Amino acid sequence: MHATAVFSRLLQAAATLLLVSFLVYVLIGLMPGDPVDLMAAGNPHITPDDIARLRALYGLDQPLPLRYWHWLSSALQGDLGFSRLYNLPVLGVVWPRFLNTGILLGISLTLTLIIALPLGVLAARRAGGIVDRAINLFCLAGISLPHFWLGLLLICLFSVSLGWLPAAASLSGGFGDNMKSLVLPVATLTLSGLAVYIRHLRSAMMDSLRADHIRTARAKGCSERQVIWRHAFRSALAPVVTLFMLDLGTLFGGALTIETIFAFPGMGKLMFDAIMGNDYNLALTGFLILTSFVLVANFVADAAYGWLDPRVNAGKK
Repeated sequence: MHATAVFSRLLQAAATLLLVSFLVYVLIGLMPGDPVDLMAAGNPHITPDDIARLRALYGLDQPLPLRYWHWLSSALQGDLGFSRLYNLPVLGVVWPRFLNTGILLGISLTLTLIIALPLGVLAARRAGGIVDRAINLFCLAGISLPHFWLGLLLICLFSVSLGWLPAAASLSGGFGDNMKSLVLPVATLTLSGLAVYIRHLRSAMMDSLRADHIRTARAKGCSERQVIWRHAFRSALAPVVTLFMLDLGTLFGGALTIETIFAFPGMGKLMFDAIMGNDYNLALTGFLILTSFVLVANFVADAAYGWLDPRVNAGKK
């Protein structure tokens, strides 16, 4: 990318983060109840004067735009505030959960690609054959089966019936125990994502194999292996890269169901608790991290297009 394009993308990212932070802050502020109401509900001895003092202390007696401006000013100085639910600084709460979710999704997406890429290429090469039909049937079952239901089935089989694996996932034990507890959530996310990647790569490979440069490569005497992996596969990776980068952001915030089923301490569960508990600072930080992750992933995907398909750079020129 040129410097002008990079600068333009950075401006767009800053504007997006600003808009997201404002919308999330306003929407949470409009929810019924606030932190002081929740504290008052748990203390029958609190008086109206105490409630008024607490509202003034937390700035809840001010209009929403003014409260947002105070938060934004502090955030730009590196102060993301204090989490009311955990009674800790926001970064101290978010960072461990961010690493946990990163480990879970990193392992899942890596396994998904290792399995999906060869199967997608195989299905495209044997289009219409028995192997292709079997792979398509597997993809249809994977798309039709909700991931939360798959997770529950795996728990019933391997935790309840067989007793081989723990039902709850945790990263607080030793290395062996941690890896064992991650098997079921990783398997759930991997199996749920396989079908989408296989179908996208199969479709892209079939289009790539019909392209002019593939016929040229075969006419020049390239082996079938070179044609498939050096020419067709590289061109077909562009939509897969887009899907992968979008999945990074989508799964990062959308793993709430899996994290809830397996009691996994990740970002999805943390953001849900923050919203339900009206923890403004924690919810805002979580959404900003998620949005930043999506923006960075899209930027990396755009930068990778030029390497995967030289026609992109040629078209820009």
